[in-house]
Amino acid sequence: MLDGFELQGATPLSNWIDGTACPGAGETITLIDPATGEALLDYRDAGPALVERAVSSASRAQQAWMALTASERGRRMNAAVRGLEGHEEALAQLESVVAGKPIRDCRGEVGKVREMFEYYAGWCDKQHGEVIPVPTSHLNYVRHVPYGVVGQITPWNAPMFTCAWQLAPAIAAGNGAVLKPSELTPFTSVVIARLLERGGLPKGLVNIVNGLGPSTGAALTGSEGIGKLVFVGSPQSGRLIAEAGARRLVPSVLELGGKSANIVFADASLDAAVAGAQAAIFAAAGQSCVAGSRLLVQREAFEEVTERLARAAAGIEVGLPGDEATRMGPLQNARQYAHVTRMIEDAVAAGARVIVGGSRPAGLPEEARGYFLAPTVLVDVTPEMEIAREEVFGPVLVAMPFDDEADAVRLANATRFGLAGAVWTQDPARAHRVAAQLRAGTVWINGYKAISVMSPFGGFGDSGFGRSSGLDGLREYTLPQSVWVETASEASVAMGYGSGVG
Repeated sequence: MLDGFELQGATPLSNWIDGTACPGAGETITLIDPATGEALLDYRDAGPALVERAVSSASRAQQAWMALTASERGRRMNAAVRGLEGHEEALAQLESVVAGKPIRDCRGEVGKVREMFEYYAGWCDKQHGEVIPVPTSHLNYVRHVPYGVVGQITPWNAPMFTCAWQLAPAIAAGNGAVLKPSELTPFTSVVIARLLERGGLPKGLVNIVNGLGPSTGAALTGSEGIGKLVFVGSPQSGRLIAEAGARRLVPSVLELGGKSANIVFADASLDAAVAGAQAAIFAAAGQSCVAGSRLLVQREAFEEVTERLARAAAGIEVGLPGDEATRMGPLQNARQYAHVTRMIEDAVAAGARVIVGGSRPAGLPEEARGYFLAPTVLVDVTPEMEIAREEVFGPVLVAMPFDDEADAVRLANATRFGLAGAVWTQDPARAHRVAAQLRAGTVWINGYKAISVMSPFGGFGDSGFGRSSGLDGLREYTLPQSVWVETASEASVAMGYGSGVG
C-alpha cells in the first residue's frame, strides 16, 4: 500500500495531471506480474485528450516556476525530494512487483532518486551565462533559457530510476515536464511525481501520462506544446520518436540500446574480471542498456575465464523479486522472454554452444510461473551471428576469444551500437590506449557499471545521441540566447556589422 492506493485497488493510480490523479478513458491495459505470469490489475490508456491537459498544465506551471528566483527553485527541489521520506520501502516494493526486479535492487534505486534531485537542485543557481567581447560597441551576453515543456518517455527495465534521471535536470533547467512511462511499468513514476509535489514542487510542473505508444505516446510526441523530446528505449522506437520530432523541427535526446564489449586481457586480475563480468550481464536479469553482453577474452585466458564464469553463473540465486535472497529475478514481460529464448535457440542452431543456463532455472518456488531464465553463457560464437550483433536484453552472455590488442579493438567496435565498454588489464598504458579506441560513450577500466548523476551518459551510433546526467545532461534542457545591448552614445548603422544574418 502507498498513500491508500493498492495494487489490487478499485481506483488504481493511472495518471498524474495538474496535481490530480486522473484515470484514463481509453483502451484497457492489463498489467502482468512478471514473476507469476498472473494479472495484477487493469488500467485505461490516457489518450490524446489527457496528454493535452498535461501539456497545458506543465506550461502554466513552468511560467510560475521561472518567475521564482533560481535560488528559490533550488530550495524547492531540495524540499521536494524530502517528500519521499517515509515512503522509500513502499516505493521499492511497488517497483519490485510491477517491474519484477529484486527488492534489494529497488531499494538502491529509491536512493538514486534522491541523489539525482539533490544534485540538480544544486545547479539551479549556478547556470551562469557569459559575456562575449564582440568587436563592436555592444555588450553581448549569453543566457541559458529553458525549452518550456519537455516530453519524456521512459522504459520498463528501470522505470523509477529513469523517471528521476530525466525529471531532475529538466526542472532544474526551468522546464515543465510531461513524462510517459512504459505502459508495462506505469505506477512508480506517478507516485514519485505526487510525492515530489507534496514536498514542494509547484502543482502541474511534473505530469505523468500512462498508456500505449500508438495513442498516448504519439499524442505526446506530436503535441505542439512540447519543445523537446527525450526518449529511453529501443533503437526501433527511438527512430520513430526522432522522426516525430523532426516533422515539427523539435530536437530530441535518445538513449537507446547497446551491445557492449567487456574486454579481458590475459594479464588482468581474473578474479576481479570474472566477478565484473557477472555483474555486467546478470544484474537486472541483463535488462540494462549498458549490459556487458559481449565478453571478449584474450585467447590464452579464454578457457579459464569462461569455465569460472559458468560455475559462478550457476550459483546465482534466481527467484521471486520479493525474496531478500534473490539476486536475479524474471524478465519483465512475455514478449521479451520470447525474444530472448528465440535468440538463444537461433544461436545454437547457428553453431553456438550453451555452457550454462539457456532455459528456466530449476528449483523455483511453485508460484514462480513467470518469465524466468537462468543466467546463460554461450561460446563458439562468431561475430557474424545475430546474437553477437543484436541486443538481447536478457541474462545472456556471448564469449569470444581475441588474439591481441588490435584484434580486441576490432571486435569491440564491430557493432553499430556504441553505449559502453570495459577493459580489464594490469597494464595502465594498454588500459588507456584501448579505452581511447573504443567507440562508446562510457568506458570502464578494471570495473563495470559505475554510473553517477554527476557524469555524462549517452552513446554513439544506434545507441542514440545527446547526453543524460552531469552538466551535459542539464545543458540538453536549455537553449543559448544571445542578447545584444548597444552601449554607444549614438546607435550603430543598421546595415553595418551583422546585417544579413539569417
